Amino acid sequence: MIEIFKGAGLLIYPLGICSVAMVFIICERLYALRQNAVMPQDLVDAIIRNKPYSGGRHSALARILEFAEEQQHEPEAVKAFARLEVNRMERGIPYLDVIYAAAPLLGLTGTVTGLLRVFSQISPDTGLPDPVAFTKGVALALSATVIGLSIAIPALVGGGVLQRKVESYAVRIDLLLERIYARRLNGAAEPAVPGEKESWSA
Repeated sequence: MIEIFKGAGLLIYPLGICSVAMVFIICERLYALRQNAVMPQDLVDAIIRNKPYSGGRHSALARILEFAEEQQHEPEAVKAFARLEVNRMERGIPYLDVIYAAAPLLGLTGTVTGLLRVFSQISPDTGLPDPVAFTKGVALALSATVIGLSIAIPALVGGGVLQRKVESYAVRIDLLLERIYARRLNGAAEPAVPGEKESWSA
């Protein structure tokens, strides 16, 4: 394993930074985007059943509802605030796209520089490399690309999963706001729809 890291040369350091950043962003966002931190089920149920809001005071949905109460006659302002909360949910996710694009290029650069070192060791007298040393050198050079890809693939998958999670929250928040404003316009409470509680689960 150490030999593989040596094959990447100095580029193992930026690759290592990419790896640590990727793991941190994915873990931090998964924790931040858990349902209780964004849309607690008891708060969602209260909205669906037109009951007083309770619980989830520190969630994104609670902040949106608090702002909506303060700006009851400004639905566009509330929607803008909701978009701001969605933007906060996306914090850090774009960096996964950067890592996904940069890691393979860093690995490829490490491979190219490694191959240059290998070919520079060819004997000027015979014009032929030592077969064992040449094979080992090429394998070590290619290890840089392997490291880059092993970082890029989780970044791609993690970014996609997190982005899909944010989009799902955004759609459900928008639907809840539409429900609230529809009730205010109608001036009457809507009856709860049987089985609707489950449809809002994460």
